[in-house]
Amino acid sequence: MKTFRRSLRIFLFVCFVSFAVPSSGATSATKMMLILGDSLTAGYGLDDPATEAFPARLQQLLNKAGASWRVVGAGLSGDTTAGGLRRVDWALRQPVDLFVLALGGNDGLRGLSPAATRANLDGILAKVRAKYPAAKLVVAGMQMPPNLGADYLDAYRAVFPAAAQAAGATLIPFLLEGVGGVPELNQPDGIHPTAKGHARVAETLWRELRAWL
Repeated sequence: MKTFRRSLRIFLFVCFVSFAVPSSGATSATKMMLILGDSLTAGYGLDDPATEAFPARLQQLLNKAGASWRVVGAGLSGDTTAGGLRRVDWALRQPVDLFVLALGGNDGLRGLSPAATRANLDGILAKVRAKYPAAKLVVAGMQMPPNLGADYLDAYRAVFPAAAQAAGATLIPFLLEGVGGVPELNQPDGIHPTAKGHARVAETLWRELRAWL
């Protein structure tokens, strides 16, 4: 019963996120961008995640540029890379032209093994590559506060570029560039961005992906 409830939860989640970020004027020629992430992708704490979270903000930038892309934000609050590996097959039930892997923050906050995080990232990217060989892969890196110790931080930081290089993916060094550690762009917990912070995250993604899109 526990397994059934979890499977049902993931199924309903994927059905929801498939329609979470509407694209104006979508046609059969519209390309699909899937962002697999955690509470950041889900827009935790925002008044209206469907319009304020960074996947929605990125969709707005794409629409403004006249790009025929639809952004699907598959964010699940509290998810780790291990959780992402378990649910990625569900998310890949829809066609994917560009896959953004935005997981790993919760691994670091929980002090999980960087080696395990790397293995999970590799596993997720391999699944995407196997199902959609022509899809472009993007790895969004994360950083952790210094209180975890220099050795852990060094090992953690190395995970994202290594996973990206191994998979032939584009690396975005820090998803929260210009947002992390900036009080006015974060909610009171100091972890989750405000609506303005999410807009900045979308701009970071847009800057890195614009030429390809």
